[in-house]
Amino acid sequence: MDSQKANHGLLGRGDPPPVQIVRQTGRAPVLLVCEHAGRKIPAALGDLGLSAEARMSHVAWDPGAMALAQDLSAMLDAPLVAQSYSRLVYDCNRPPESPEAMRAHSEIHAVPGNAHLGAEDREARIAEVYRPFEAAVGAAAERIAAAHKTPLLVTVHSFTPVYDGAPREVEIGILHDADSRAADLMLAHDWQGRIVRRNAPYGPEDGVTHTLLRHALPRRLPNVMLEVRNDLLGDADAVYAMAGLIAPALAAAQAALTATAAAKAPPTRQDSPSPEPGNA
Repeated sequence: MDSQKANHGLLGRGDPPPVQIVRQTGRAPVLLVCEHAGRKIPAALGDLGLSAEARMSHVAWDPGAMALAQDLSAMLDAPLVAQSYSRLVYDCNRPPESPEAMRAHSEIHAVPGNAHLGAEDREARIAEVYRPFEAAVGAAAERIAAAHKTPLLVTVHSFTPVYDGAPREVEIGILHDADSRAADLMLAHDWQGRIVRRNAPYGPEDGVTHTLLRHALPRRLPNVMLEVRNDLLGDADAVYAMAGLIAPALAAAQAALTATAAAKAPPTRQDSPSPEPGNA
């Protein structure tokens, strides 16, 4: 596993790097991204005023998402870029101008350490947590776009089975923004009885597709966002089983996209035959 470390002031010597890169030279035409992989908080920010229970809960990170992304990376031989820090430090699936990038309140939890953030504090988090992650994803997207004709960018998330007191039936969400090519193919996959839905439990109207908008659409990369209910990722065996269900769907979607692109490609130009000598 490779890592990159910012050095601007917020992150101290004992803090982990903001970015984790797994299998950077993976050969699959798939790039995995996990924006809410970690729940670390820089020492300078203490505990953000949160209880230990809140820091372990889904408000701080996506439980099981990193383990799922790592298993997918291994099964597919695909590179993975992941964020080490809690989304309550900075939510790397939001742009800096979003009010949700550094939330002062998340579901039932107030986040005292994010209340009344000044411009300097906000800029430090943007510079040291978001920008290195954005740069790493951008560099990985450039590499995979140069190496493959139709690479697939996939973001990996998990969601809580109960939100604001309301249970969620959906088990796997297949999300997309303006480009639905990969999502359409994945929704047609045989999910072996799992409850799989389009743009659920969130959709682009909820502001959750920042990474797709920032890194996939400008490069015209097929893309999809995965949301898996976190009670289905409760231990290593469950995570591995879910990865075993999702990995073939991703591989099949990418292969179909490649085949479609090849079928639509213009024929290779051939030189016209030379005229027969003596007939000019």
